[in-house]
Amino acid sequence: MADRSLRGIRLGAQSLQSEEGVVFHERAQHTYTCTSCGRDTTLTFAADAELPEAWECRTCGAEALRQIGDGTTAEVDHSGDKVARSHWDMLLERRTLPELEELLEERLAYVRARRGAGEDVSLTKLSA
Repeated sequence: MADRSLRGIRLGAQSLQSEEGVVFHERAQHTYTCTSCGRDTTLTFAADAELPEAWECRTCGAEALRQIGDGTTAEVDHSGDKVARSHWDMLLERRTLPELEELLEERLAYVRARRGAGEDVSLTKLSA
């Protein structure tokens, strides 16, 4: 039994399903123009899909805006976008500048004291 091979089809090479009776959904193509490099990208969406106003450019990664009609592009409202906060911004929410300067001086004094002690220890080891 093990020496006989399966006959009739190639495994994995062909699908046993057919496209008979399959109804494809209507599609529409939309063009997006990059704001940075000016390159056009054409994307295919379902005809009834909600279209995004902006898309990422495939070439440079900048924002590409959807073309509406003859050469006009959609406008994207960025007023609701959150601005990324840095570590410094979050630190300033918790402490004032005089408090930060005082903490810095304390830490510098601590580090200088440790360095001073470390140098003395290393000198005593070398002389011994």
